[in-house]
Amino acid sequence: MLRTAHFIGIAGAGMSAVAKLLKDGGVTVTGSDEHVYPPVSDFLAAQALPYATPYAAGNIPAGVDLIVIGKNAKLVPETNAEVAAAFASGARIQSFPEVLADLTRDRQTIVVAGAYGKSTTASLLVHCLQSAAAQAGDAIDPSFFIGAIPFTPATSARFGRGDLFVLEGDEYPSSNTDPRSKFLHYHPRHLLLAPLAHDHVNVFPTPEDYLRPFGELLALTAQDGTVVACLEGDLSRDFVPRIGRPIVTYGLHAGDFVATDVRWGERTRFALVGHGKRLAEVETTQLGEHSIQNIVGVGAFLLTRALVSPEQFAAAIATFRGIRRRLDRKSEKTSIPIFEGFGSSYEKARSAIAAIKRHFPARRLLVVFEPHTFSWRNRNALAWYDTVFAGADRVFVYEPAAQGAATHAQLTHGEIVARVAQAGFDVQAISDPKAALADFASLLRPDDVVLFLSSGGLGGLIEQLPRVAEEKFPRPGPP
Repeated sequence: MLRTAHFIGIAGAGMSAVAKLLKDGGVTVTGSDEHVYPPVSDFLAAQALPYATPYAAGNIPAGVDLIVIGKNAKLVPETNAEVAAAFASGARIQSFPEVLADLTRDRQTIVVAGAYGKSTTASLLVHCLQSAAAQAGDAIDPSFFIGAIPFTPATSARFGRGDLFVLEGDEYPSSNTDPRSKFLHYHPRHLLLAPLAHDHVNVFPTPEDYLRPFGELLALTAQDGTVVACLEGDLSRDFVPRIGRPIVTYGLHAGDFVATDVRWGERTRFALVGHGKRLAEVETTQLGEHSIQNIVGVGAFLLTRALVSPEQFAAAIATFRGIRRRLDRKSEKTSIPIFEGFGSSYEKARSAIAAIKRHFPARRLLVVFEPHTFSWRNRNALAWYDTVFAGADRVFVYEPAAQGAATHAQLTHGEIVARVAQAGFDVQAISDPKAALADFASLLRPDDVVLFLSSGGLGGLIEQLPRVAEEKFPRPGPP
């Protein structure tokens, strides 16, 4: 019987969510990490999940039953004393996907995978099921794991009362000792496949390399399960038609399920059409075409499985508040709209920029970007910088992270900025957050809109820059 577990690298969104599941199941959980920042730091505090910093062998409790080690490049025994002590401890060691596999083995799993949109899609799926369960009863109240911190549902992981278990599935390797994609551990009963586009070029050098684990995932999906797949990703157009089993397709414009009569605004409205039939009138506060695409995919799955009615689906979408770091507004106290997008890949960055331009076409767009992931720092992805910032009026590039730099062909800060400038963008390098705040205070205009793009902390600018805007351009209060 599992009584105690220690998480090395607990401040990852996935690691913290799994830690919560174990704690909710009665396991005593401890953890450690190095750099911990919002929103995960807030989540750990809210869930009373204790952790130590920095990494150290003494962080591991004596006699611990299980040690879960994250995928961070620093978590290797050669350079990390805590990881070395873990391997020497005699305790069982697992990755968090292996823990999830154990927790979901007897459940009806719904795996949500894809290059982008999977966190939001998984959250939408859970929110719709929870909303319907409030009327229909416990049978469809889902358990879930989401690899991000959502606003709705109210947490990233939970055991529900029904048999369904929604799992966000990531194609990235499970750990530093297990190269298998995380989602290959999840024995999927059903699969919702979001758009596919080449990502993680440090792990998957070619599009064929990237698609290989998705083919393996499809082979694992139960033959009597439902597969719903988006047709509109760059790699989806070739991959999905080659799936050798019955599937349901979706997209904003193409597929068995689509959106029509889209009316863009602060609350965007559209009709969900399935197999040529108008099924529901939907409205959402979520920004951008990719958000409508996500909603259509969730509708395709839920209505195909008859898990909710069209009316229940539409009512749930209207109350969905989104995901932290997925185009969430950073302050209501300034008249300048400031949003944070998850800029971990080219497609995610492009969809965020396109969404801001769609909803704020008349404003000057300032993008504050941090090349935090290995993909953005890898020389093989240098061409991404030629087009990724299309639509931005000014780009600020924060210095790239240094961790793991020796494990791949790392670009320098100067090389990245030079490539962005060569592509014709007005770009400025930033490495000192205090100096950057002073610059922003002088350059902000009342017609601006600001977009942060990072999967890291941007040196604290995500929290600090909105305060500058609040001071310079406060939002007028009620008369």
